[in-house]
Amino acid sequence: MYTEQVMEHFTNPRNVGEIENADGVGEVGNAKCGDIMKIFLKIENGIITDVKFKTYGCASAIATSSIATEMIKGQPIDKAIELSNKAVVEALGGLPPHKIHCSVLAEQAIKAALRDYYTKQGIDPVPILGEPCHDCHDCEGCH
Repeated sequence: MYTEQVMEHFTNPRNVGEIENADGVGEVGNAKCGDIMKIFLKIENGIITDVKFKTYGCASAIATSSIATEMIKGQPIDKAIELSNKAVVEALGGLPPHKIHCSVLAEQAIKAALRDYYTKQGIDPVPILGEPCHDCHDCEGCH
């Protein structure tokens, strides 16, 4: 059912926790399944120098949070903005179809944290990130 990569990131998640005085914090939830993801970013000179997450949810939710944070840590903000749920799924070697929404939540949590970062910088995030997703009861339909 789950790939080896999913099980590895579920049983040994990377970047768990929170960052005090984070430069950006984003939280998203999915009413359909009850998963909640919160991402904390530390950004210096346009580079994500640290990222942590707190996730309440299933194995897929924890694994997607873990791999997504690994994928953006040390990367420029522009690269993090481009992270897609499809890239998260590929990095995990796949997810069961009914768990794809977890990868969407990981993507949206990162974008929510970046929205918070831009807002704190006095920059309107909408031209950069687009409008936030408000349809989290069926995120599979967003992508």
